[in-house]
Amino acid sequence: MHPANPTAHSSDPDDFDLKDTNPKLGERWPSGGAYGGRGWMNGERYASTFDLVEQMSYLYVRVVKAKDLPPSSITASCDPYVEVKLGNYKGRTRHFEKKMNPEWNQVFAFSKERMQSLVLEVFVKDKEMVGRDDYLGRVVFDLNEVPTRVPPDSPLAPQWYRLEDRRGEGKVRGDIMLAVWMGTQADEAFPEAWHSDAASVYGEGALNVRSKVYVSPKLWYLRVNVIEAQDVVSNDRGRFPEVFVKVQVGNQVLRTKIHPTKTANPLWNEDLVFVVAEPFEEQVFLTIEDRVTPLKDDVLGKISLPLNIFEKRLDHRPVHSRWFNLEKFGFGVLEADRRRELQFSSRIHLRVCLEGGYHVLDESTMYISDQRPTARQLWKQPVGILEVGILGAQGLLPMKMKDGRGSTDAYCVAKYGQKWVRTRTILDTFNPKWNEQYTWEVYDPCTVITLGVFDNCNLRGGEKPNAANAARDSRIGKVRIRLSTLEAYRIYTHSYPLLVLHPHGLKKMGELQLAVRFTTLSLANMIYVYGHPLLPKMHYLHPFTVNQVDSLRYQAMNIVAVRLGRAEPPLRKEVVEYMLDVDSHMWSMRRSKANFFRIMSLISGLFTMNNWFVDICQWRNPITSVLVHILFLILIWYPELILPTLFLYMFLIGLWNYRFRPRHPSHMDTKLSWAEAVHPDELDEEFDTFPTSKSHDIVRMRYDRLRGVAGRIQTVVGDIATQGERFQSLLSWRDPRATSLFIVFCLCAAVVLYATPFRAVALVAGLYYLRHPRFRSKLPSVPSNFFKRLTAQTDSLL
Repeated sequence: MHPANPTAHSSDPDDFDLKDTNPKLGERWPSGGAYGGRGWMNGERYASTFDLVEQMSYLYVRVVKAKDLPPSSITASCDPYVEVKLGNYKGRTRHFEKKMNPEWNQVFAFSKERMQSLVLEVFVKDKEMVGRDDYLGRVVFDLNEVPTRVPPDSPLAPQWYRLEDRRGEGKVRGDIMLAVWMGTQADEAFPEAWHSDAASVYGEGALNVRSKVYVSPKLWYLRVNVIEAQDVVSNDRGRFPEVFVKVQVGNQVLRTKIHPTKTANPLWNEDLVFVVAEPFEEQVFLTIEDRVTPLKDDVLGKISLPLNIFEKRLDHRPVHSRWFNLEKFGFGVLEADRRRELQFSSRIHLRVCLEGGYHVLDESTMYISDQRPTARQLWKQPVGILEVGILGAQGLLPMKMKDGRGSTDAYCVAKYGQKWVRTRTILDTFNPKWNEQYTWEVYDPCTVITLGVFDNCNLRGGEKPNAANAARDSRIGKVRIRLSTLEAYRIYTHSYPLLVLHPHGLKKMGELQLAVRFTTLSLANMIYVYGHPLLPKMHYLHPFTVNQVDSLRYQAMNIVAVRLGRAEPPLRKEVVEYMLDVDSHMWSMRRSKANFFRIMSLISGLFTMNNWFVDICQWRNPITSVLVHILFLILIWYPELILPTLFLYMFLIGLWNYRFRPRHPSHMDTKLSWAEAVHPDELDEEFDTFPTSKSHDIVRMRYDRLRGVAGRIQTVVGDIATQGERFQSLLSWRDPRATSLFIVFCLCAAVVLYATPFRAVALVAGLYYLRHPRFRSKLPSVPSNFFKRLTAQTDSLL
């Protein structure tokens, strides 16, 4: 077990860096058979679909069925099951009651690394209610004689084997159909097989151990345009109602504004947008309500509409509106009363459509993995293929206690586009090896694949994934890779640090080893993609507000989490939320510092250029100053060279920087994130619930600190606004004397520039700015003094 020592992690800055690895990937697999060189595998043949992972050999046993089993002398029937034994590992099929010819069709996989015997035994037993199970017979295999199978070869045909007695001295009644072969993780039987690695997990918990592929539900935006209503009558006949419309879809509730005038025929023309998922299970519940008092609303009418009656729109062309009759709320159940009510029912005018031209955002826009619209008709051809080999993890920390010692049952989840994959869970090890390979189609290279490692806390089975008392799978860490930073056709084999911010500080939880390859299908298509908008055009023709995008993303994330939680086995809510960055919009002092210093590092480039120019003007390095003078004179004499020289200079900078290009994908940067030197109270604030659960004194202290930070931001923003307003005031006559001086200067400058060649003016101005320090004054220049005296609108602020 690796000791958890956070101080050792933080003291070694290289521990947080990306590391090169040299795994024995599939393209270097041995060319002989997987077990002793025997089998059908040709020496020149490779498992090309699994060339990004290390080879793992398994002994596979497929138990198909049995026939003619002997009945028990007591019950005159048989409750058979099969036990597959290899060394200390035993796998069991389910048992059938009173069945002489059972069919199991179960596969068992034994890892070659952990084999402790060269003999495989398959026992057929009769389950007894009391006492030991009866022994019916067995079949024994010598592993040196087991053939090897490599896909895409067809599966090995099972054969009938005659059962022999316990001592192997003779045949007994009954036959069993088996197939036994050596294979790798590329075998089709691998995902659904019982694994010797997870021999301690039984029942429903075994489902949570296997690798699975999940698909996000197809999400649509539902746009409900509430136009108007007719004949809306208040419950109080003596007054006109103050009405609004409330629409509910699932757990999403939106309402229109209250109509400003009291009328029986209100007009709203408001859009309400919801997120819905296929298959459409919810209905649209719409009510018209009357605001009687600020605390009381009366329902005046209601209607329920299924989602599949609405038109699916692919572009911005308007859909047809429809009138719907509203049911009176709360009338009796008699049919005669119902008919009488419907004759005088209120009506509502709606325009409802399912938007297929938008991409429904369910993840942060900064780490988006898919930008395709909902409607499949609008999809373009893929531009590439992404292949990821999830090799394993190193140095994971213990996440829970098991039998008095630390333990971790790790699995990895990868999400790109609509496809989620989950590797199998490797039990009770800090260095799990998954060696599973997955493939995604890429429609845009400027996207991000997210991989997370989790500790499986649901190995007993039977827990409901979203129950209040259900065990939650623990986060171990996350890795993001932006595809546009990957060179095509190159295999990246790196070990990524798994970093997690805890309430007590930054901790390295281990390292994730990946092999990544991005294959482009067409260079011309790739260049074409770079010139097109990121999102579908509906996002630009009819954009959503920032608040709408945040709200809709939250709803989409909830829908995805619920639907994936209903799969078998479930992909749990805490896993989906962590992968989709559910808390990325929350305030954090640490994130604010990180973003502030990102801005400062960008501005520092301008300051660096300014300092360089000041050094030229101050003649700190005479040789550089002379060269700049020569370049300046050449450009003055040949002004047509200015733009070509600028672009040539950028071209040369780009060539020079090629030497320093990144050699590996980006990873979590602790310095950039300000995660290493963060204050404990700031971390405590970041992990606080929303709304806060802290005491009043702590909240007051944090509020005062926030006011201090916001005050400094407010001052900086005000200074930037002041400089812009001073530029505006040059010609606005806000300061009559300053504007008079400026327009007189403009007139004189126009006359001088008209009479003097531009080349001469530029020469004089350039030589003036490049003059030697002995000809300079230490006081600010006249234009600077004039600009600083201009007025801004700060005088009008309260």
